[in-house]
Amino acid sequence: MNHNAIKEVTPLRETECFTVFHREKDKFDFPYHYHEEFELNMILHAKGAQRVVGDKMEEIGDLELVLTGPNLPHGWFNHRCTSTKIVEVTIQWNKDLFSEHFLNKNQLNFIKRMFELSRFGIQFSKETVEKIAPEILTLHKTIGFDSVIKLMLILRELSVSKDAKTLVEGDMLLDKSLNFRSRRLDAAFEFMNKNFGSLITLKEVADQVNMSEVSFSRFIKKRTGKTFIDNLNEIRLGHATRMLIETSNTIAEICYLCGFNNISNFNRAFKRKKNCTPSEYRINFSGSRIFI
Repeated sequence: MNHNAIKEVTPLRETECFTVFHREKDKFDFPYHYHEEFELNMILHAKGAQRVVGDKMEEIGDLELVLTGPNLPHGWFNHRCTSTKIVEVTIQWNKDLFSEHFLNKNQLNFIKRMFELSRFGIQFSKETVEKIAPEILTLHKTIGFDSVIKLMLILRELSVSKDAKTLVEGDMLLDKSLNFRSRRLDAAFEFMNKNFGSLITLKEVADQVNMSEVSFSRFIKKRTGKTFIDNLNEIRLGHATRMLIETSNTIAEICYLCGFNNISNFNRAFKRKKNCTPSEYRINFSGSRIFI
């Protein structure tokens, strides 16, 4: 099974602490990917699905909880899972949420150690999942400051839990996953993510990373497996799905706010990515996504 990791840009703003995506679904359809944020992913009732973290592939049981560090490629796939009532809760936070000075305090040393190990991916034991699941399942119902405290309590509990194991073994595999990283690619994605609502040309992005248009075009295709426009559209669609869930803006407004120049282009790109139209997505979205 050949997995090429795509870089995902999470629509998490600098002023926000974390995002919680809570949903029920009948299949896994998100590609193998990596991103700058830490991610804690809990999956219930998906026995037989396959987890891929770095180069490590494993079939999962009914209780799955994994922490992945920044830029570690990961994904879950249907494999032999036949459940139609999969529950998935994904929590993501920026790596600067807890500063290095904060993590160096005595009370935080277990969390600091867990964050360091997360670059290898950490799988928590079935007993830990049973214990912490109620807290994770209700996190999206908590708001404001209380939710930040609740996240910290969850992380504290996980950092002292027993029988957690790292998934990617040794530095050799880690080096492979870190090969996806590139300062130029990160700078290009950062520029596209900040300006997704405007008209962005290939030249503008190439200029940001001091490359010619032809070189940059070749570079981004080689690094991500997708063209410049496809990568830009992925970012725009990420923000569009956020707006569809969070706002009452019309589809047309969201289309233009996300930098698409006409509705039919937007609908086509959205359907290709999500297998449904923006309006169907809004009506059928079974879950909640909150940004704290």
